[in-house]
Amino acid sequence: MRDKVETLDTLSAILPALAGSDRAEQLARLLTDEDIDTLRHLAREGMGENSLRALTSDFSYLEGWCLAATGSLLPWPAPAPLILKFIAHHLWDPDKKMSDPSHGMPDHVARALEAQKLLRTQKKSETLRPSHAPATVQRRLASWSTLHRWRGLTGDFSAAEVRSAMRLAVRVADRPRARKSRKAITADCLELLLATCNGTDYAAPSLMDIRDRALLLVGFASGGRRRSELSGMRFGQITWEDFLPLDPSDPGSDLLPAASLRLGRTKTEGFSDDNSVLLIGRSVDALKTWLEAAQIQEGAVFRAIDQWGNLKTRALTPQSVNAIVKKRCALAGLDPQDFSAHGLRSGFLTEAANRDIPIQDAMLQSRHRSLAQASSYYSDAGRSRRRSARLLG
Repeated sequence: MRDKVETLDTLSAILPALAGSDRAEQLARLLTDEDIDTLRHLAREGMGENSLRALTSDFSYLEGWCLAATGSLLPWPAPAPLILKFIAHHLWDPDKKMSDPSHGMPDHVARALEAQKLLRTQKKSETLRPSHAPATVQRRLASWSTLHRWRGLTGDFSAAEVRSAMRLAVRVADRPRARKSRKAITADCLELLLATCNGTDYAAPSLMDIRDRALLLVGFASGGRRRSELSGMRFGQITWEDFLPLDPSDPGSDLLPAASLRLGRTKTEGFSDDNSVLLIGRSVDALKTWLEAAQIQEGAVFRAIDQWGNLKTRALTPQSVNAIVKKRCALAGLDPQDFSAHGLRSGFLTEAANRDIPIQDAMLQSRHRSLAQASSYYSDAGRSRRRSARLLG
């Protein structure tokens, strides 16, 4: 047990989810030596930090669920009946659950998961425990399958009965996928947030104001970067470019500062991909102002600042980026519950659609690989302008 805890503590250097002795001890109880060897292998292979963190969380949940549901740890490879049991325990028909409490996840399994803090405790106001989000179940099944591949095993995840059960369960659960940010941070909304970074009539912008202004502008202008990409941004990823004209078709137009931002490994792209984006104008000015004010010439770009205004060497966490966005929303008089850091990403694409920028152009900046995903924002933005909705005037 102690050896496993020490191994997990060592892995916490690249797996923030493992940080803390309590967390490491909990995972040590759930994960076998083979499980930890698999995580160590994934870490050596250079899997993205967020992907590895999610995989570790899913791994511990699967082990905890299997122990609670069957009395044994996960078998390798996983047989189809066990995979079907997992689906049945997590996706169910709410109407059927009302009349048949045994439908879906049994109470003793749910209570065991609650005791291990792997499942949130049911609220007293809830007459019925809600089924899990289909996206979460699909992700955990994908993680389970990934772990099989890394062990050189083949599970029954592609079996016809598993695919059919998952398709039907998602349809019955009928739980629409929620946006990561209820509302998009479009250009007009961004200006409200930036206005909170201007200081006051009695004081100049603080170091925190300067940082947050750069964070918001770079996050939006670079195509709506994910919070993990902003928190993980390093000074070496920035290349200062020659000034560029405001109007690319008019070389005589005003010149604006420019910089290239090499994204490195992202959620959908590896290090080998040509995934640099260009920053032009205000975002570059704000970034330079922040770097000069913080005297940053290496390491993390966006760093923590304590309550007394002291700059830290450690980078912001993805959670901190989200907290900054919500804080600026509150200061701007907006409801923080309506926004998250992902609002910068959805806002960039929504704004591009509002300005009739071709989707292919916007995707080159946002680095979306899925046309279907990117077009969903274009579709939402164009709803109010559709002529087909005005046939009857």
